[in-house]
Formats: sequence, structure tokens, C-alpha cells
Amino acid sequence: MKRKFLFSCYESPRGKLLQALEVDYLKRSITVGCQQTILQIGGLGWENEFMDCSLYQRFTIIDTLGEGFAEASKIRARAFSLPIQSNSVDLVILPHILEFDAKRFQTMREVERVLKPEGDLIVLSLNPWSLWLRTQYLWDRKLADSWWQGHFITRSRLLDWLKLLNFEVKTTAEFGIDSCKLNIGTFDLSQNTLLATAYAIRAVKRRYTLIPLAPATMSSQPVLAASGLESSRTEHHE
Repeated sequence: MKRKFLFSCYESPRGKLLQALEVDYLKRSITVGCQQTILQIGGLGWENEFMDCSLYQRFTIIDTLGEGFAEASKIRARAFSLPIQSNSVDLVILPHILEFDAKRFQTMREVERVLKPEGDLIVLSLNPWSLWLRTQYLWDRKLADSWWQGHFITRSRLLDWLKLLNFEVKTTAEFGIDSCKLNIGTFDLSQNTLLATAYAIRAVKRRYTLIPLAPATMSSQPVLAASGLESSRTEHHE
């Protein structure tokens, strides 16, 4: 599905509300220092609303078409083949890129590769169960190149991918019509969650180090004391 569908949604009245909620969420979720490296994959054009590019000078947008806020540093590259050194990024932001990426799992592998151990990941994704999104999709179907089911990612699938890549989910959020619901660690599978327009996940890359165990060495043969044997010999001698 072409990413133009996303920008078409943002132009609608409900899409503008979604954008405002996501801006507020990103402002509260970006907690890294100004001197740390931040990478956003997929340009939006309104990054200045949640990111001060003059303050965060190590903020870079990677986009195949060069989309994004004009004052931000940009690199033209594909998400599934990032020209970034491994273990060099403190925060990665994926704003609605996985839904429109045919190689999205490879993109997730690349994100895991470039993130530093204990680095943060923020993912924004459209909710495939949203009735409003399905209506918008049918209305703008000319912007799509394949079926709905092949692109939009369910929360459970994305959580499985993160678990497989050794990410620990810290917080999740659901964006409704005019409100944002924040959860700690897991999703609350309520009616509001199922009807949410979009959702977000904030996770941390964990790097587990295996501690080698030294092989057990055999000590010298223990001395067996046969207490009963000595007493029996004494009684026989007597």
C-alpha cells in the first residue's frame, strides 16, 4: 500500500485529531538527551511539532523520497537496508512506516541492528480493526496497490516481533477519536482498544550476555571411612 494513504488520512478532520494526539504522545515519549542520536524512519513533514531540530542536532530522517521537515537532516535510503553503523543510535522512531513496507520484518531487524543496547524504539501504527480506517481505505482505494489484510499490522503480531528481537515493551498507547489511553507493558483488550484509530508501542532493546559456566572438575577420590568394618574386626580379634 502506498504511503500516500497515510497523508490522505491526516488531511481529514479525524486525521487531524489523530495527528495532534500523536504529536502529544511523541513529545512525552522522547526522553533522550540532546546530544544523543535519534533516527526517524519515514518522513512526516511535521516533525517540528514534536522535535526541536535546532536543539536535537543529531536527529536524522531516513526516507526514500526525502520526505520530512525541511530543517531536519535527511538521508535517502530504504528502511530495510539502513546505511547506519551497528549499535550507534539511541532512539529510533517508526511513524507509520511498517504498514507500507513490503519488507517490514527485515526493517525491524535493521532497527535492532542500529540501536544501541538499552536503546529506545517508538512505533506508531494504524489499527487494522478501525472502522474509520476501513471506510477511508475504501474511499481512497485508488491509492492502494493491494488488499487491506496484506499490510496493516495487528498489535499482537507487532508485539511478537518485538519479543523475537529481544525488545522489552515498556508502554503502549491507543489513540481514539479525541483521546489517548496509555498502558504500562501490555495492551488492555477493551472495546476502546479495538476501536482505536491507531496505536503506539515504546520498547527497549535488551542485550543479554551469556555467562559461561566453567566445567566441573573432578576432585581427588574421597576417602571412604568404613566405620563398621573396624568395629567388626575388633570384636573378632577379641
